Amino acid sequence: MKLKIFGEHKMVILGIDPGYGKIGYGVLEKNRNNYNTLDYGVIYTDKDLNLSKRLLKIKKDLKNLINFYKPDEAAVEELFFFKNVATAIQVGEARGVILLTLEEEGIPIYEYTPYQIKQAVTGYGHAEKGQIQRALKLILKLEKTPTPDDAADALAAAFCHANFRRNLLK
Repeated sequence: MKLKIFGEHKMVILGIDPGYGKIGYGVLEKNRNNYNTLDYGVIYTDKDLNLSKRLLKIKKDLKNLINFYKPDEAAVEELFFFKNVATAIQVGEARGVILLTLEEEGIPIYEYTPYQIKQAVTGYGHAEKGQIQRALKLILKLEKTPTPDDAADALAAAFCHANFRRNLLK
């Protein structure tokens, strides 16, 4: 789980913001109290494909990310609230594929509510998207504000987990 390099502990964390059209991901490396943003972005699925093909694309693309970055742990945002039941079901199915893929790859999974993630990044559990993005830019010393929202949310989930795990990596 922990890589020991020159007496220090390093951990790579994959953050995921579940969806079925857009799945945000963020990859952070934590070394003691230092953060290095390795990557962030979005896995897109074609809206013209049926759901099963979209789920398969999510699995393949997520597996490629895992194979490339070799994360030690994953932070996945929990589903919160949807007005549209059909959308909630599809996002839930995509989230199931995400969790299954992480489990198959042997990556420990930690789940956080949107409130917990916002609290970890901004200190305020009801922060808005823009506040989260600006805070991430400052905290992670990024050149630009992370976008789109899905990628920023995934990066925030990874940071939340890194913050949660800080006592184990000192």
